[in-house]
Amino acid sequence: MSQNPIHRNIALYVVLTTFCFLFCSARNIPEVSTAKATQTINVSNATWHNFARLVDVQVGSHVSGVSELKRYLNRFGYVTDDAINFSDEFDGHLESAISLYQQNLGLPITGRLDTSTVTLMSLPRCGVSDTHMIDTGVYTTARYTYFGGKPKWNRDTLTYAFSEIHKLDYLNSDDVKKAFRRSFGRWASVIPVTFEETDDYSSADLKIGFFSGDHGDGQPFDGVLGTLAHAFAPENGRLHLDAAETWVVDDDFKGKGSTVAVDLESVATHEIGHLLGLGHSSQESAVMYPSVRPRTKKVDLTVDDVAGILKLYGANPRLRLDSLTQSEDSLQNGAVSGRFLSGNFTGYVLLVVLILFL
Repeated sequence: MSQNPIHRNIALYVVLTTFCFLFCSARNIPEVSTAKATQTINVSNATWHNFARLVDVQVGSHVSGVSELKRYLNRFGYVTDDAINFSDEFDGHLESAISLYQQNLGLPITGRLDTSTVTLMSLPRCGVSDTHMIDTGVYTTARYTYFGGKPKWNRDTLTYAFSEIHKLDYLNSDDVKKAFRRSFGRWASVIPVTFEETDDYSSADLKIGFFSGDHGDGQPFDGVLGTLAHAFAPENGRLHLDAAETWVVDDDFKGKGSTVAVDLESVATHEIGHLLGLGHSSQESAVMYPSVRPRTKKVDLTVDDVAGILKLYGANPRLRLDSLTQSEDSLQNGAVSGRFLSGNFTGYVLLVVLILFL
């Protein structure tokens, strides 16, 4: 179908605007979620587990551990070094930072360290800062975000390679490659970008490896179930995973296994989103949401993920309606989450219209 580019761009703008208005609620109006209201703090990690004892600490209190909470919020972009002192006092600056964190992550905005907030802070997460969520200044549109300046790759083929030095002995390299191949395939199924594996790590556009602690990029890893991985915006191309984690591939987590196991494919799919230029999403179901529980598989792109990446790159010309309604089995090879789309009719219809106009 041939269409005037100007008309197509206008249609794209209208559809995206409608999508944002109908599908995405304002960030300062939390979603109704009984799961968040009733969950208990039952996730323990070596980095942030002490936050559990800060539940219900009030403004004006002076409690051991508050300083570490301030450092956590500083690390992920919610407070700056000159705006807060890193004492154990729960002051007004910390209250504001907590409110902003709650707003961005889809929690009820209270400014308090309630159970749901502390639980989320205690979960392992992506090491990429949430600064891009804060700097947008937009609180009533889409949940997806971009890095500052909206960087993207301006070519339709990207090569990727795995480090032969920074790898894990206990993971079969073929299994790792298959997991990443599926993750790349999910993104390639919706945008006009092809990913090709190469053995030449030094010249690859995207470089993948497992690293420990301070590994020289200014974003040190912090041990088991802290920051799981991080990736850099285009056109940097680096994707680093924390070698301290217990990474697993092709585990349905239905049987017994490590309580701290992390699904490699889930994290890979998230980090590839960053490599392509997506920031974090405030939509909890989205792949680009910053936190993930251990022993959880979260690999299917949601409407929010797809809308964000389509706005940045446009649609894969081979993307059709039937590719959005594949069976659960076919999704294993990379596709949009049919399960999610089927439960969100408005988002589904608008996404289909968006694809038709691209």
